[in-house]
Amino acid sequence: MNNELVLKAEAIMRNADVAAIAKIDDKGYPRVSTISSLKTDGLRKVWFSTGLRSDKVKFFKRNSRASVCYLEGGNNITLTGDIEILTTRELKEQLWRDWFINHYPGGITDPNYCILEFTTKEAILWIDNQVCYINMP
Repeated sequence: MNNELVLKAEAIMRNADVAAIAKIDDKGYPRVSTISSLKTDGLRKVWFSTGLRSDKVKFFKRNSRASVCYLEGGNNITLTGDIEILTTRELKEQLWRDWFINHYPGGITDPNYCILEFTTKEAILWIDNQVCYINMP
């Protein structure tokens, strides 16, 4: 594993406002959409928010497998792993952003507000024209 590439990838993820997330739809096809990236823990974990009644949540309840992609210039971080749907108040408070009020008018206690926690199983980094494959333990 190239530690320099990993550090650059982690910085790209940490500074990104948006990521692409893929889930498997009702017909078994991948469906990609953009989603606001709220927090990262290195390559290992990423947190997002979406509505509990959204298609994303519906699909992830059926199949927790997902892929997340970050892009900056010519650099690309592609992660594959699993999503967990979380509704704990403490985490929702920690990850709340003021602009969420436009989507969740009830604030932190809005019943539609949830957190998606992505856990990486494999990462493919394309950073500075170099590739790095990482399997997470």
